[in-house]
Amino acid sequence: MAGHSKWHNIKYRKGRQDAKKAQLFTKISKEIYAAVRMGGANPETNARLRAAIQKARDIRMPLDNIERTIKKATGEFGGAAYEAAIYEGYGPGGVAILVEALTDNRNRTAARIRHLFAKHGGSLGESGCVAYLFAEKGEIVLDRAGADEEAILATALQAGAEDVDIGEEEAVVFAAPEAIDAVQAAFAAAGFSVRSAKVTRVPSVTVPVAGEVAEANLALLEALEDEDDVSEVYANLEVETEGA
Repeated sequence: MAGHSKWHNIKYRKGRQDAKKAQLFTKISKEIYAAVRMGGANPETNARLRAAIQKARDIRMPLDNIERTIKKATGEFGGAAYEAAIYEGYGPGGVAILVEALTDNRNRTAARIRHLFAKHGGSLGESGCVAYLFAEKGEIVLDRAGADEEAILATALQAGAEDVDIGEEEAVVFAAPEAIDAVQAAFAAAGFSVRSAKVTRVPSVTVPVAGEVAEANLALLEALEDEDDVSEVYANLEVETEGA
């Protein structure tokens, strides 16, 4: 029976992993679709599409899936038409949360997101209620392996970057969204290994949370990220550790 139980658990975990992978494929396919609709089908001139394709490659999405999604977005194939939607609200303790979604049914998506906010002690707000707390930034992530801190800062300054956050394993460079390609190219030309480059949203202020409030917010954020129509979730929480 022990062997049977172990096999059952393995099958269960594999089933969950397969479901998670399928969900990721769906999410990234929507991102590719939206990127093409917004900026065209050429990844060389469309930074958002280039980033979405890289995410697809990172999770080993078949090339055929990527190409088929691009063709759908350009109108070569039929299928559901997705549009971008933004939802704003508050988590427990007044944490600002901004959700980016890609949907073929706004009413369905809004209802699901409203339910998730309410279930986890938050509330879905009006358009514009928290968007002003987040600024769009280009985010370039570099591999720190063998990279000198002074060289990173010097390259960032020369490339016109706005800010740099240097950690032990990676460095994150922030730039204006329209400058992301130029800054990424500058680091690549200087010999740095670029892990990723995308447009993100950075909070201008943060809300400190701890204990049960922190746990409730993290549960809400995880639930939102697991929602099929959701592509990105941003929050201005800062989790405080015990004794801090």
